[in-house]
Amino acid sequence: MAQATAVLLRGRNAPDEGIDWQRVTYLLHLSRILDEMEETRLVPEKKILYQFSARGHDMAQIMLGLQLTNRHDATCGYYRSRPLLLSLGVDPADALGSAMGRAGGYSDGRDIGVVFNYPNRTGASALPMCGGVGAQYTPTAGWAQALQYYATVLADHDYRDAIAVVLGGDGSVASNGFWSALTIATTQDLPMLFYVEDNGFGISVPSDVQTPGGNIAANLAGWRGLTIFEGDGCDPADAARLTREAIAFVRERRTPALLRLSVPRLEGHSFQDTQSYKSEALVKAEWARDPLPRLRDYLVPSVISANEWEACRLEAVETAEKARAEAESRAVASPETVTRHVFFEGEMQTMGGQHCHGYRPPETSDVATPDGQRINMVTAIRRTLDHELSINKRVVMFGEDIGPKGGVHAVTLGLQEKFGRERVFDTSLSEEGIVGRAVGMALAGLVPVPEIQFRKYAEPATEQINDCGTIRWRTNNRFAAPVVLRMPGGFFKCGDPWHSQTNEVAFVHQPGWKVAVPSNAEDAVGLLRTALRGNDPVIFFEHRAMLDHQWARRPYPGDNYALPFGTARFTRKGSAMTIVTWGAMVPRCEEAAEGLSADIIDLRTLMPWDRESVISSVRRTRRCLIVHEDLGTAGFGAEIAAVVADEAFMDLDAPVSRLTMPDIPSPHNPALLDWAVPSVGRIRQKITALVEY
Repeated sequence: MAQATAVLLRGRNAPDEGIDWQRVTYLLHLSRILDEMEETRLVPEKKILYQFSARGHDMAQIMLGLQLTNRHDATCGYYRSRPLLLSLGVDPADALGSAMGRAGGYSDGRDIGVVFNYPNRTGASALPMCGGVGAQYTPTAGWAQALQYYATVLADHDYRDAIAVVLGGDGSVASNGFWSALTIATTQDLPMLFYVEDNGFGISVPSDVQTPGGNIAANLAGWRGLTIFEGDGCDPADAARLTREAIAFVRERRTPALLRLSVPRLEGHSFQDTQSYKSEALVKAEWARDPLPRLRDYLVPSVISANEWEACRLEAVETAEKARAEAESRAVASPETVTRHVFFEGEMQTMGGQHCHGYRPPETSDVATPDGQRINMVTAIRRTLDHELSINKRVVMFGEDIGPKGGVHAVTLGLQEKFGRERVFDTSLSEEGIVGRAVGMALAGLVPVPEIQFRKYAEPATEQINDCGTIRWRTNNRFAAPVVLRMPGGFFKCGDPWHSQTNEVAFVHQPGWKVAVPSNAEDAVGLLRTALRGNDPVIFFEHRAMLDHQWARRPYPGDNYALPFGTARFTRKGSAMTIVTWGAMVPRCEEAAEGLSADIIDLRTLMPWDRESVISSVRRTRRCLIVHEDLGTAGFGAEIAAVVADEAFMDLDAPVSRLTMPDIPSPHNPALLDWAVPSVGRIRQKITALVEY
């Protein structure tokens, strides 16, 4: 890859003929008027609760947006990106209405008004923004990789010059997301533009605290595979030329670039920020760089007349007033609708996932058609992935060591050799990058199947996991990101705090994720196939102890076998008590209940979970024992116990009982592990005590 190069433009140039300067003028006025309207009227009137001015950042953003002309272009910004949205065609009434939390707009009042999204079938889209600083980078890298995938693997010529653009302030370049996305884009040669608006401060923290020397472009001068453009975002000639050249470079070369523009933040970080940390001289110097009067000096009268300039301003005033009136006339969404769109409910989202691209899943059946001898869960999962890869070219798999090595648990062994490096590939060691990239790919219509090597390693990706799950809800069904996140975990031979954690309940507590916890090969096939053909993000938990466990072996149930989520399996029927469990505890419960007449319920999925089967069983047996490997305090068993107590209390002949690990990390020595994890003997003791109660 070529060494990074710096491109510096000096001096004033003739107005760029590739820029619609009249449109820039109108949109810049509109952005300013909306900012002023919010600050002087709508915030004081308490009609808007969160407000972020874009003054100073606005002109360059508008130039950027007007050049995103491919309908597969996408951008993801942050809270100061409204000028970009206006240039993409967002209705100003939606922008103001969203800021007011009214019905419609970006989220139907569910999210802060500056946390935007814009699904656009005919032009560039704005991907769902996240509220966390730096969280926009890796999903944008995922979109860029999806563009590359469409153009090469799927040979769709419409994607050949499409690009992904991510916006961030100078503060965000210190985030994990920035560095992860930078690694992804440069190692994969992705068509991605990093657009950094450097205003010198991250809220109140100066840039030189975020980045050595305060200039990320200078620090990245030696970064291989990255071309750098840098200049003044307040100078119309500089901003126009740099933006045009950076976009053209990424479109034509299909490699990443970084454009750093120096801009002033003319107001505080937010409306409440008084900027007391800035000197009076600095504030005065920033206002001297205001791009609005500089644009007028540049254009009038050589490009447009003073009358045309004023006409643009008056048109913007009229547009803003109409937008305000329309926004204020919008109602607040009915409170009872706020629980809708956590999951797919049959009403298709506007963008995201393969179903939006016309995918129709093959016919499936929940009746197994056993094929051959019993196989272990590793083989069953691999065979399912193999089949779905072979019939659906939108499926892509990636993670650490899943390529030639075949994964640390050998689940993906041979898949890269069969399907190629474009479809099954290794990633850099960044869980945020793995999950964030998957989000962007899912938004673009692919079926990403990322792997987190061990459950505990998901912690660095927590923000991306949370953001992915909430996309459908917080965009009010405008976007969805159906990711299938495979994750091994739990004990195996021994334990330890880093590789043996389960803690599935953490994902149940992340709205929007379905959670599968199969205990055997047959169920793993059925649940994984449903996930891969579905329209919601899924955590697919693969228990390490069950991957090659003798009990978990089953015949392969067929290529059309699929199981609905939320339907438990009764592994045994009886009358003395109900035992609720999942994962590695299922065979232990079966062994412990030998000789006893009991219902043993393998939940199979924790989100959703089969409440009806559990309650109906408890009402019949009148006793309930919940067994799981996770910790007791706030484990998922506590939720089950609460529901049983709430809905079947009068049917109980004994208190609801739980058997779990103590509230400690998984210990390493096998003797310590055997003491901590519910054993067959301890389960049997609990059963006996409950029956004799």
